[in-house]
Amino acid sequence: MAFYDYDLFVIGGGSGGVRSARVAAALGKKVAIAEEYRYGGTCVIRGCVPKKLFVYAAQYHEHFEDAAGFGWTVGQSSFDWKKLVAAKDAEIARLEGLYKKGLSGANAEILETRAELIDAHTVRLVNSGQIVSAKTIVIATGGQPNPHAALPGHDLCISSNEAFHLDELPRSIVIAGGGYIAVEFANIFHGLGVETTLIYRGAEILSRFDHDLRRGLHEAMVAKGIRILCHDMLQSVAKSGEGLRVETLNNGVLNADVVMLALGRVPNTQGLGLEAAGVKTDERGAIVVDEYSRTSAHNIYALGDVTDRVQLTPVAIHEAMCFIETEYKNNPTKPDHETIATAVFSQPEIGTVGLSEEEAGKRYKELDVYRAQFRPMKATLSGRAEKMIMKLLVDAASRKVVGAHILGHDAGEMAQLLGITLKAGCTKDDFDRTMAVHPTAAEELVTMYVPSYRVRDGVRV
Repeated sequence: MAFYDYDLFVIGGGSGGVRSARVAAALGKKVAIAEEYRYGGTCVIRGCVPKKLFVYAAQYHEHFEDAAGFGWTVGQSSFDWKKLVAAKDAEIARLEGLYKKGLSGANAEILETRAELIDAHTVRLVNSGQIVSAKTIVIATGGQPNPHAALPGHDLCISSNEAFHLDELPRSIVIAGGGYIAVEFANIFHGLGVETTLIYRGAEILSRFDHDLRRGLHEAMVAKGIRILCHDMLQSVAKSGEGLRVETLNNGVLNADVVMLALGRVPNTQGLGLEAAGVKTDERGAIVVDEYSRTSAHNIYALGDVTDRVQLTPVAIHEAMCFIETEYKNNPTKPDHETIATAVFSQPEIGTVGLSEEEAGKRYKELDVYRAQFRPMKATLSGRAEKMIMKLLVDAASRKVVGAHILGHDAGEMAQLLGITLKAGCTKDDFDRTMAVHPTAAEELVTMYVPSYRVRDGVRV
């Protein structure tokens, strides 16, 4: 029998890698995990967590405005970017410490170094040059922002990584992209007082979300003062005086202090030694895996964004737990990527689970669509004009709810709970039997009794 230094070696200290290493070590396996930057991965260090903190910060100017309608007189307010960044950094450092504490508590060996494969069982630790071996290897190195290297002047731009560490809050920003990262940061910067332009080559922002929510959010963002330029793209970026000069395809020249590229993320696989280990990748550089997250090398698994399946933190954690069941508990378990609830932390938020109307129209012969658009109670006194949208998609034949979509405050929280009901296969009759909680916005989900319209063969009728 071959002897190995470790039962399991994990490359990448993000959500999927840390969960794999911690749980395997807690089962008594000899485990090491290597991370070249900081433990916690994209989500904790420069993704979901700091972004949500920035979202909270960006909402306060509206809270101050709304207070007057409820009888409050709010004094003069000001915003200090450096204080926000310092507070965010302190919280991220605390969370990183918790990730390391969990690993060390399970007796996993924590390595702060880049690790590269030499072959299917051998890893080189770059900082020290040490060579170690492992029976099983997990690759969970995540993704990184697409640098869009073909764009002249791309080196003058920032990505979402750098947005968390700007020395000063810019007066103006141009954000290229139409996905959730671009949209969320457009709302963040606008909320903090930055003149914000979002430029996107597609017909509408958030291409994979339900069209009603996409359009509703677009209108709300424009009403707030965010400039959105669809059917357009950057041609070049160059220095101009104290700022940047941005040439666009259809809207001429834009000037901004900062240009941010949010043009998707690519798997972080370059230089990992995958070819030497017999690990296949696709044309985007993503690691190819089977239904159990196993790569073309039988003892090597890949989890999370590096596989380019579903780029969400909870998905990486779920895949890690499936790996543990498969490899160490004699219970082969496939990750379940169906009916995943998700949110866009824009202002207002989007919360969604299941199929969009467009997707459901292709999958089901007939759909009953229940749709409500209304002004939330808080807005009646604050005077704010934005509306909430709630939408349920129901397979007319089985009455099963196959999609639920919300635009409005706390939509993400509602989507998490809706995720349970749709995962359980609940029908519209189950919704109808559920008593409303009044007065809440969420009660609309159980009080829409008559379909707004029907979709037959993908066409509204």
